[in-house]
Amino acid sequence: MNQSIDKHLPAFTHLIDLAAERFGGKVLWCTDDFFAGKENLIKPEKPIFIPEKFTERGKWMDGWESRRKRGPGHDEAVIQLGAAGVIKGFDVDTSHFLGNQPQYCTIEACYAPEGLKNENGEGENWVEVLGKTMLNPGSQHLVEASVGERARDLVPQLFTHVKLHIHPDGGVARLRVYGEVQRDWKTVKPDGLEDLAAAQNGALAIQCNDMFFSHMNNLLMPGRGVNMGDGWETKRNRTPNNRDWVIVRLAHKGIIKKALIDTAHFKGNYPESFTLEGCASDSDDLSSAQWSAIIPRTRLQAHHEHTFEQEVACKAPVTHVRLSIFPDGGVSRLRLWGTIA
Repeated sequence: MNQSIDKHLPAFTHLIDLAAERFGGKVLWCTDDFFAGKENLIKPEKPIFIPEKFTERGKWMDGWESRRKRGPGHDEAVIQLGAAGVIKGFDVDTSHFLGNQPQYCTIEACYAPEGLKNENGEGENWVEVLGKTMLNPGSQHLVEASVGERARDLVPQLFTHVKLHIHPDGGVARLRVYGEVQRDWKTVKPDGLEDLAAAQNGALAIQCNDMFFSHMNNLLMPGRGVNMGDGWETKRNRTPNNRDWVIVRLAHKGIIKKALIDTAHFKGNYPESFTLEGCASDSDDLSSAQWSAIIPRTRLQAHHEHTFEQEVACKAPVTHVRLSIFPDGGVSRLRLWGTIA
């Protein structure tokens, strides 16, 4: 069964979280984080609650929480996205904020590829991408982004920063900003090697047969995995001769020259072996795709970076790759360097 998309969730949640800390997102500034730090907004883990934990300022909370406002105005936080992209939707999560969540929120975005003029975003061309949204206690709010018709005429749909407004104050556990990375490939040299499987370049895992323990898009994140949860891991499969698989839409059509399979932190649960195949398709409908071998079945080691260059056989440009692992297990990262077509 294809478990790549939860049909109960909006389609945009299948995309990359552009604000995620592990994707390169940063919380640059906020008006106030007296009770809980602004950096918590983009942490990868689900928010937790520890009943008996307090700080010198009050109850410890896993999120961003400002003090009770006694004057006019509201609180704001500015986040730099990990890569420029088209924003499709948000998850404004108030988990564990029960009675201290904001009344409602709005979100603005701007395009500042060279960075903000001021850390609070003053002087930038901010555009509202989420209108007034009521916030319930202890809830995930999955909402589509919306940019007005007038704004579409005035600004590019590419954004690098978002500003979360909470009215008037309170706590938000996490903010997820789902979208599609857009890179300017015109600046890339035809013979230059680029990581075509990097999420920051626009690659996306679109299908897999299983991701019971951790999400397939972790494969494409920058840097090495920080722990076993920061990778793609399938459940133990008891079917003889089983293979688990994931399909990645490359950031750009290209010819793969070099590959890396990293099993960092997977020690007793790494796959026995893997294969890598590629195909060329104009869409993500791969039901009739003609797959060709790029790397034949090769054994893997525990907690190890496996590099391949001489073994890579990619004669024609490909748009998608399929990583198969035998019989199951976990892979931390997939890197595929190649030239764009």
